[in-house]
Amino acid sequence: MDRGDSGQAWSPRPSARGVRDVPLPGLERLDAAVRARVVRQDGVATTGQLALGGIGPTVTARRVRAGHWQRMFRGVVVLQSGPVTWRQRARAALLAAGPGAALSHRSAGFVHGFVASPGAVIVVSVPADRLVGPQPGLVVVRRRRMPHAGGALRCVGPEATLLDLVQDARDEDAAVGVLCDAVRTGALPLRVLGELAARPWQGRRSLVVDVLGDPDARVESPLERRYDRDVERAHGLPRSRAQVRQVVDGRWVRADRVFEGWGVRVELDGRLAHPDGRTDRDTWRDNAVLVERTELTLRYRWRHVASTPCATATQLATALTTRGWRGPALRCGPTCGQEV
Repeated sequence: MDRGDSGQAWSPRPSARGVRDVPLPGLERLDAAVRARVVRQDGVATTGQLALGGIGPTVTARRVRAGHWQRMFRGVVVLQSGPVTWRQRARAALLAAGPGAALSHRSAGFVHGFVASPGAVIVVSVPADRLVGPQPGLVVVRRRRMPHAGGALRCVGPEATLLDLVQDARDEDAAVGVLCDAVRTGALPLRVLGELAARPWQGRRSLVVDVLGDPDARVESPLERRYDRDVERAHGLPRSRAQVRQVVDGRWVRADRVFEGWGVRVELDGRLAHPDGRTDRDTWRDNAVLVERTELTLRYRWRHVASTPCATATQLATALTTRGWRGPALRCGPTCGQEV
């Protein structure tokens, strides 16, 4: 066994996103400057950095075979045995991808707090002229326009990351969720829209503008526009009155949509304004409307309007039919009614 293999040193500080201090066997044998660099890198190093610190490739390979160290990617090792944290895996991916690389997409979204879990692979972006060979557990995205990146664990900025996640989302429902969660986490709509303007290739462009809308306006406004277009007009439903003010339970309330004569109301809840669904006050108001006015209140959110407008129109038509509307609702296209 190499001298120093059983020695341990400790990273001096904990880091964010679930990373804890870890023992780093053999760290004391490194040159002081290289040792400080490895500590800053969460105990992860390239074989080139270790060579500068006096540990050549033969010694590195021997320690990896003995299980004292672990090889993360080609030319990158973590100087410890036992469990490896996500931050160390991310650091190793950045080192493997080379200078200028940055965490992006879901990996960056995890760092920024936009998504709850980082996924099974590490995603990094690199300039288009950089060639990085495929490796298990590492996804490399080559970009002609490299977004702004920074941070102690280098990653693409929050605005570009948010747009990457929107484009990669499996459907509009997931995209809306990412947008709303990101804004509640701290992403600034004006900056996101600024980044959007610089990305003519961005997918789901109109959805981003609809959800974020005018940063000075209520988030319900774009939701209401989609509701009018994709639910009522597209399916031939009777037209409702918008923004109706009424006295209910002794106080003034505003209904987003009222089908006068049919006893049906619609409330449209934007996720930024109502992140946890209906509030206690909403529930009380719905009950009061039913008791005092015998009117049924249906509540819809972005998912119902943007992702399943046909199913929403069907439910609304059913409610109107029970209240005397003779219908029928129209099909908006050949795939209408196929939503689950």
